[in-house]
Amino acid sequence: MEVNLISSASPHIHSGSSSRLIMADVILALVPAAIASVVLFGTYALWMIVVCVASAVISEFVFNSVIGKEQTLGDLSAVVTGLLLALNLSTNVALWQCALGACFAIIVVKCLFGGMGNNFANPAITARVFLLLAFSSVAGGANPVFRAAADAVSSATPLELIAQKSTDALPALKDMFLGLRGGTIGETCILALLVGYVYLVARKVIKWYIPAIFVCTVFVCSWLITGSLNLALYEILSGGLVLGAVFMATDYVTTPIHAGGRMLFALGCGLITVAIRFVFSYPEGVSFSILLMNILTPWIEKLTRNKPLGGV
Repeated sequence: MEVNLISSASPHIHSGSSSRLIMADVILALVPAAIASVVLFGTYALWMIVVCVASAVISEFVFNSVIGKEQTLGDLSAVVTGLLLALNLSTNVALWQCALGACFAIIVVKCLFGGMGNNFANPAITARVFLLLAFSSVAGGANPVFRAAADAVSSATPLELIAQKSTDALPALKDMFLGLRGGTIGETCILALLVGYVYLVARKVIKWYIPAIFVCTVFVCSWLITGSLNLALYEILSGGLVLGAVFMATDYVTTPIHAGGRMLFALGCGLITVAIRFVFSYPEGVSFSILLMNILTPWIEKLTRNKPLGGV
């Protein structure tokens, strides 16, 4: 009896999912936030999204062409990076700065480290930090364009108002939830972000507890520090906390693999965010906290990895 033995590398059983399908799910989850950004901030927000996505895609295509590498645009990761970067910027940012940030994210953070799966940090969040450090206009946010929101919200973002002790000028919590306040184009409408969160959890793309631990850590610490439940609610609805917790703290490549490591990662992000906001008096700390925890991921992975039975 003749037996044919086939030798192949793992994995031997495929889940049916793929990088392309996962990225497609992330794009669909970001659609509500993208639509809300255009409704709230006008056509300029749409141009920002188009420029960031196009720049990211073109950068990856040109880089792969120059070095003779097989094109990887089909995995849609460049589209996700460009879309996330755009949603993390305000309408104060010029379109050429959007393009520069997208090129930095793809070429410097992603491609130079070997492409998808090899980058040490989330490309979109690293590009935002790069733009924050390079251009003062990137810091802060802008107000929605329509009259009702503009009349209801001051020119400063809610976090800036809290830092300035101008709590009387804060918008209502309902307006914070719906996005009728200043900020970056993708962070303001919490409702749209929660729709994306529910979709990703339902599709089993992300673990529900990672964003939950991140946001709850900021909430509890803010409550303990301020002694005000109301201000703690403003802290979690303000800035890019929900956007970062749902779409960037859950990145497969730059976060720990094991459940314990993911929990520790989310907890660390929350604590660093609170420290930056309250100790260092910087209005927003989400981007920096995720970037710092990305850098610490190898050590978290080593600390929380499973040990084989009988292993030392």
